[in-house]
Amino acid sequence: MATLSSPGIGSGLDVNGIVTKLMAVESQPLTALDNKEASYQAKLSAFGSLSGALGSFQSALAGLTYPAKFQAVTATSADTTIITGSATSKAIAGTYNVNVTQLAQAQTIATAGQTTSATAIGDGMATTLTFQFGAISGGTLTNGVYSGAAFSQDANQARGSVVIDSSNNSLQGIRDAVNKAGIGVTATIVSDGSATPNHLVFTSTKTGASSSMKISVARNPLDPADPSLADVLAYDPAAAQQMTQSSAAQSTKLTVNGIDVTSSTSTVNEAIQGVTLSAAKIGSTTISVVQDSTAVKYSINSFVKTYNDLDSTIKGLTGYDPKTQKAGLLNGDSTVREIQTQIRNMLSSKLSDSGSGLATLSQIGLSFNKDGSMALDSTKLQTAITSNIGGIGSLFATVGTTSDSLVSFVSSTSATQPGSNAINISTLASQGTLTGSAAPANLTITAGSNDQLELVVDGVSTTIKLAPSTYTANGLVAALQSSINGATAFSSAGIAVSVSVDGSGKMSVTSNRYGSASNVGATGNGLSNLLGTPVAAAGIDVAGTINGLAATGSGQTLSGALGSATEGLKLQVTGGLTGPRGSINMSQGYAYKLNKLVDNYVGSAGLIAGKSKGINSSIDSIGKSRDSLNLRLAAIEKRYRAQFNALDAAISSMNSTSTFLTQQLAQLSSLK
Repeated sequence: MATLSSPGIGSGLDVNGIVTKLMAVESQPLTALDNKEASYQAKLSAFGSLSGALGSFQSALAGLTYPAKFQAVTATSADTTIITGSATSKAIAGTYNVNVTQLAQAQTIATAGQTTSATAIGDGMATTLTFQFGAISGGTLTNGVYSGAAFSQDANQARGSVVIDSSNNSLQGIRDAVNKAGIGVTATIVSDGSATPNHLVFTSTKTGASSSMKISVARNPLDPADPSLADVLAYDPAAAQQMTQSSAAQSTKLTVNGIDVTSSTSTVNEAIQGVTLSAAKIGSTTISVVQDSTAVKYSINSFVKTYNDLDSTIKGLTGYDPKTQKAGLLNGDSTVREIQTQIRNMLSSKLSDSGSGLATLSQIGLSFNKDGSMALDSTKLQTAITSNIGGIGSLFATVGTTSDSLVSFVSSTSATQPGSNAINISTLASQGTLTGSAAPANLTITAGSNDQLELVVDGVSTTIKLAPSTYTANGLVAALQSSINGATAFSSAGIAVSVSVDGSGKMSVTSNRYGSASNVGATGNGLSNLLGTPVAAAGIDVAGTINGLAATGSGQTLSGALGSATEGLKLQVTGGLTGPRGSINMSQGYAYKLNKLVDNYVGSAGLIAGKSKGINSSIDSIGKSRDSLNLRLAAIEKRYRAQFNALDAAISSMNSTSTFLTQQLAQLSSLK
């Protein structure tokens, strides 16, 4: 039978209250564990704040490891309505006189007027319009028509073709077909308000003297001739012209300090080294190229701010406030003192390998205040900028300086050690080439006979076809290069070739890529006509040593040996001779070294990670102690309750006996 227990009811003892108070005393070690855990959690959070501050400091340092951060250059035009400029770090400071005499424009040609734009032209049988792009030279231009001129195709612009049939053989249809084809021509219809107002107008999408158009109109040889479309659209600047020119293709022309410069667009690159010019109108002005000291000042000030932010965080975590009489959560922690000391020592040390005339931060106006924060003397910084702005970059960044102008520093990694390393080149990189054995046998290209090549360039294959025509030798070279470089399979893969001809008329096709991955091969019905029995030569990778150890060559790039002081170093060798090629001096500035130092703190195996691991281990230990203590407290409480319940029962029994005896004695007294 079940019984109900209510401690203390029979005896009057407050068993629950007594046990609760006793357990409060017994539980004091649990409270101590909770307080200790809270202290550890606070420290863990403090180390998290320190890690975050170091991470922010490291992020700021990352940008300072690149020399370009300190090599910003500006190009300013005295008259921006004539020309503007933008500069890279390669630009040379100076003032340049610029005179713009001609602006680039595209060629525009138009058909004779038609009564309507919807009327069909010709019999509607399939006819191909072929657009070529090139330069017009010689002759005279009268009322939009050339006489006695010559046309030479641009080898770097692919031909384009459009098929016109019964579905699109009106001005509107031709316009839409040309625009849809995306062949470098924009077609529109212009109405002049006359009795035959509608003119189909073609405009090259590219500007420049080499973007003039030539339009051929051809039918399948088996179809009967239909001159109607040709009478409207055929256009050859060197022969018959059924269309008239309203705007000539021309390039931008200007002089820089009296030297003639030409560009196919309004943008002119490298007329001034490292500067891109954008011409807007004809006129004269000056371009001033100067080092951008504003960018350098901003970088230095950002460095000072990020350091002071870190210093402020460390002070807050380790300091003592006499007003509140409270210490920071990491006050007295040896790990934080070590981090703070190492960073300050590095910033106060002298670089032994800068090679720029600047070796300490104090030389550019950086110093420490008495409270440990960093200060910047702007006057001293400006003096350093004026006298040695390039050296400031070397003071902070990782810089590789070569003594040979045809050997350039590309990049390095954290594995690359500072110092000077000798360079020796045993083999220069070469390009894959397919060289003809004889001059083209026939300059007339016939469809299905000698018009096709199956080409493999740098491992990518495609088929190209030359447009049927009778070419000059140079024209055939230009057409072949244009057709190859215009092939989608090649252009989409970033592959291009150069087609050249030697003094005997033999043609060569050369990949623009260098190294062992560069190759050119060909088959097809046009091979023997164009190249005879060609000889293929694969490209060769550059080879040599850096610091006396064999380096790895890939194309024109030479990489330092793994496990050596030059590991991670990449150089580009663009020419010159084999043999000794000077040296590369690697210097690592403050930003680079600090970045590596901070890695030792915030990395997965760093000081903070180790400290945090120890704290977490202590927290886990407290958890285990708490669990063990809770089990012991449960047993103690159980024992207390058993003991007091037994006492309660005993007192209750004695109370019952007392009551019974009292009653019995009372009855005995009443009998007397």
